[in-house]
This record gives sequence, structure tokens and C-alpha cells, in this order.
Amino acid sequence: MTDSLPPALVDIAYGASRLQLAPQLGGRLLSWRIGDDLIIHWPEAPDWSNVPRVRGGNPLLFPFLGRHRVDGRLGEWRDAQGVVRTLPVHGFARDLPFACEVDADGRGVRMTLTDTEATRAQYPFAFRFEASYRLVDTHTLDVTLSTTNLSDTPLPYYAGHHFYFALPHTLRGETTLALPPTERRRQLEDGSISAPEPGAARYALSDPLIHDRFHCLQGIPEAPVRLECPALRRRIEIDLDREGSVPWYAVTTWTEADGSDFYCVEPWLGLPDAIHNGLGLRWLEPGRVETASLAMRVTGLD
Repeated sequence: MTDSLPPALVDIAYGASRLQLAPQLGGRLLSWRIGDDLIIHWPEAPDWSNVPRVRGGNPLLFPFLGRHRVDGRLGEWRDAQGVVRTLPVHGFARDLPFACEVDADGRGVRMTLTDTEATRAQYPFAFRFEASYRLVDTHTLDVTLSTTNLSDTPLPYYAGHHFYFALPHTLRGETTLALPPTERRRQLEDGSISAPEPGAARYALSDPLIHDRFHCLQGIPEAPVRLECPALRRRIEIDLDREGSVPWYAVTTWTEADGSDFYCVEPWLGLPDAIHNGLGLRWLEPGRVETASLAMRVTGLD
């Protein structure tokens, strides 16, 4: 069942390139189109009453991403003082309204979330979290996450993206993902992270080895992450080596089901449960700002 009344949406355009966003619904990028081609998937009949659970767009993962547990209980974390708090899987940002400011030239947008009494009950820090999207040209999108610590104590966080790339499920076998040097890991049933295995340079998206896997980057990635689909004559490059950016920790690959017409490629700053296992956990000092940037470029294949 779907709600036929979508919220106020924001459109950003440059040439044939168009972004559609819903700032009041988790600062969600809903879709990216270049002409008639859908790059970022969004379903035709979404449930507008429950957008955080819609499979599409780019949900923003903050302050923690993935699943965290305390004594086996999902959605809990223990702070440095030993206090156990509840926090949803993937954090609370995707459930909350963001303030929004469109760039003067109409080619970009900045969406901002700040702490409230409700967020401080789950995550006892004052912060400002901003997501910005900007169309550099018709085929290139810059994306930046900025976190500011407005508290008087160090702030723990590990944010990330959850990009749903449009891809007919019948084309997974001929679609490839190329990665810079990585180690491959996954989250086990008890919440722990598996031991690292050597990562391959290239995978087919039909390969079960990359379903729900974390590809942990080994040093600064000198080459972009590259998604290529010959049948669509499409190459998507994700450049994670951006001046001024903190280092990305991993790229996660996931899809929901064999028949899902999307595949997720997700740059993350840490791994699930980093607040307890330390894998990518970042500590931001009071008054400091950290920025995590990437550039996404879509081109045709010869």
C-alpha cells in the first residue's frame, strides 16, 4: 500500500542531469537521472508514509552505520561511561527532517541535521551533520558529508552512504565491479566481524562472494571504484580520493533479493559495530569539522 501524496521535493538540474531529493524525509536523495537514463534507483510507487524503509535513493547513515548490539540485543550501544543506549540500525538521520538550502545557481543543495533533545537521548552529543550534492557537469556528481562536533567532549561517529544503483536483475551476471586493493569481510550472526580475506580486483555482481560484504580499502585508493554494465553501455566511477576528505574505510556491496532491480555500492567510514570493535570508529574533537567527499561520474562504454 502506498501513500499517493509525496512530500515537498527538491529538484536540482544541470543540462540533462537531474537530482530529486526529499530533505524532510531523512535528507534523502531519491533519484539521479541523466536524460532518460535512471542512475540512482527509486521505485515508481514508493510508500511515502515510510520512506526510511523504501529501497531506493541514498539513505544517509549517521551517526553510526550498520548493526550494533549490546549483549546480543540489536540496536543498542554502550558509551565510554558504560551507559547502554538505544539507537536504530544505520542511525537516526534517515528518519529525521533536514533543513535545506539550494545553491544560488540551482546546481547543488546542502541539507543539515542538528541535535535535538530526542537525538541526545540516543546519542548524547551536540552536532551538525550536513550532506551536500552538486552537479559539476551533466555526468558528474560531487557528494560531501560533513560532521561538526558542537559538544565539549570528543564525539564518536562513523557515517556512510547507501546508494541504490538502478540495474535490472537479469544483467547482474554481465555487470562488473572493479575495486582498488581491498580486504573482504562480513558481519557474522553474533554481530562480530569476520577475519579479513584477500579481495579481488574485479567481481561480477552475480558473485555470491560480494553479497553483503565489506571491501576494506588498503591505503588511499589510487583508482576509482568502477561499475560497468555493457548491456546498458554504462560505466559509473566513484572517486574516493578527494582533497580534504577523511579516508573512506570500506565499500559495502549488497542487494535485497535475486529479483531486485538495483544493486547497492556503499562508501562507508567504518564497519558495523565500530563503536565497540573500533573498526573505522572516528573520534571528532570539540569544535572540529570532518568532511568525507566523493565524486561520481557516469560515462558510456565504447
